[in-house]
Amino acid sequence: MAGLKRFFVDEIGATATLSGEEFEHAKNVLRLGVGDEIVLLDNSGKEYTGVIATQEKRFMTVNIIGEKQGDKEPKTKVALAFGYLKNADKNEFIVQKAVELGVSELIAFSSEYSSAFMNENKLERLNKVSKEASKQCMRSVAPTVVYVKTFKDALERLENYQNKLFACEFALRSQANISALSGSTALVVGSEGGFTREEENLANEKGFSSVTLGKRILRAETAALALTSVVMFSLGELGEEVK
Repeated sequence: MAGLKRFFVDEIGATATLSGEEFEHAKNVLRLGVGDEIVLLDNSGKEYTGVIATQEKRFMTVNIIGEKQGDKEPKTKVALAFGYLKNADKNEFIVQKAVELGVSELIAFSSEYSSAFMNENKLERLNKVSKEASKQCMRSVAPTVVYVKTFKDALERLENYQNKLFACEFALRSQANISALSGSTALVVGSEGGFTREEENLANEKGFSSVTLGKRILRAETAALALTSVVMFSLGELGEEVK
């Protein structure tokens, strides 16, 4: 049975205001109105149950009647940095699936072989996809998608993770045992053109272990999904261990 509809808002107290795109979706798509019960999220990890008290032309006021800690957030922090792709749908696919799998941090970057360009509208769209994916899979937090202009900047944003994995198509064998992972983990996958040897060397210098995803060359979006899935399984985020 479908649960209560979920919406992100900026601030939640005794009441909250639903406005902007979330308001338009509630009013015009879902046909919600005064008296309907909904769930509000503020990216704190909590979930707030509320009842729509008033409906104006551009916003709704919601009375909060309960709160609880969300139980769908990952126990282990995982970041995914991915080379920004030419095809907008593929970037959205990566963000959507990474959020569903439990990634907590998403970084899009440009590298030596990248041939796509980010702009404010594209980044806004990726963050909207993150919110929609979070609501769909019942998460309480929508990871923010950020963009950095250089590969080096992406690596430096991930320096505090315990494990750092660099998916490299020309690696002959993995430098890390993915099946034995424990603790926060950063993942890096490339764009359509892959990486240069110099970029692999830079990643290694920054503490990243090169890993292979097999002898077949995967599409960039497939590599992102495959590596994230394997790592999440290894960390225990995709099912309980059999005792």
